[in-house]
Order: sequence, then C-alpha cells, then structure tokens
Amino acid sequence: MHPPSSQPVSPLALSRREALRRILVASALAVSLDITSFAVEDIRRIGDDPDLLKKEIPWPRILTESERKLVTVLADVIVPADEFGPAASAVGVTDFIDEWVSAPYEQQQKEQKIIRQGLAWLDTTAQQRFGRSFAACADPERTTLLDDIVRDGTDLHKAGIAFFRLFRDRVAGAYYSTPEGWAAIGYTGNVPMAEFPGPPPEALRHVGLA
Repeated sequence: MHPPSSQPVSPLALSRREALRRILVASALAVSLDITSFAVEDIRRIGDDPDLLKKEIPWPRILTESERKLVTVLADVIVPADEFGPAASAVGVTDFIDEWVSAPYEQQQKEQKIIRQGLAWLDTTAQQRFGRSFAACADPERTTLLDDIVRDGTDLHKAGIAFFRLFRDRVAGAYYSTPEGWAAIGYTGNVPMAEFPGPPPEALRHVGLA
C-alpha cells in the first residue's frame, strides 16, 4: 500500500460525456488484457447508448457527496501522487467511479451494490476503530485499516476484501486510461518520429541482409 498524500483533496471534475468516454476506453483495454470482470456486452451497449454526440446523458449520477468524498480519499490512497504522476482524483477518477456505478447496465448495477455497501462498511469500520469516518482519519490510520483488510483472511473481512479488490481494479482502469496514467507506466503510444533509423544490424544479420 502506497502512503497517501496529506495534501487537501481537490478532485478533477469530468463532464458526463468525458466520463463515459473513459469508461469505454477502460473497458476495451480490460478486455484486450483479458480481465474477465468486464462484460463485453456492457462495453457494446455503453458505446451505443447513450448517444455521445448528444448533450444529455439519460441517467443521473447517484453517489452522495459523502460517498464521493470517500471515493476520492480511497482512490488517492490506492494511486497517490508520486514521482511517476498525479493522484487518482487529479485525473477525474472520482467522476469515473460515480459514472460507472450510475450506469443502468447489469454489470454496473451489480458493482454499484458492492461498491456502495463497501464504502459504508469502510466508514463503519473506521468509526469503530478510530472514532471517525475513513475520510477524516489520518493517513497512517487509513493505510493501517486497508492493510489489515487485505492481510486478514477471516470471515470478518471477506466482504471488505471483495469490495477493495473491485474498487482497486476500477480505480486502476480509470487511472491508466488517461495520458497521465500512460506516462506513469512509460507508455508513449503512437508518436511521430523525426527520422526512422532503419532496422538494427542484428535484425539484418538475422534475415541474411547484413
């Protein structure tokens, strides 16, 4: 678990259409990497409905302000700002998660239940252990609580582990579908070259052209 930044949280806001576009990109990337928890049928439906050329999105975002605050804090614990890139909330992960769990498709509706119940469970657990909400906890308290959830294999934390793994995967999918996420892992994509140096000598020798 990376130590989170203690800086004030100011999540980047995404437009509805930009959040949906990122969902489509993250979903397609997950399928290309054979991450089976994403449903191919849901990807197809997100691409067709709603019409991203229209201004209106035919469903509301459902997370409450307290849930969004917790999503922001937890996402930044999972992907904090460091030398490789900004924190998760700085690239719009909060709105991505809100849009994901708000979508009216079967996959998202199932995950909505897990994520919202998990957020409530996390807050309750933080209250029991530290006397305050997870968002109000100090950084060491947050990481201690999450480390305990991940390491503890007892029935007490089974629901917490399932929630955390799902939430972590969605945060990663959101983060690494952004240019900042690509840069963090050294991915440059298709970029123009000023000059093509040609194949290296080893390659030419291999095909008998040296």
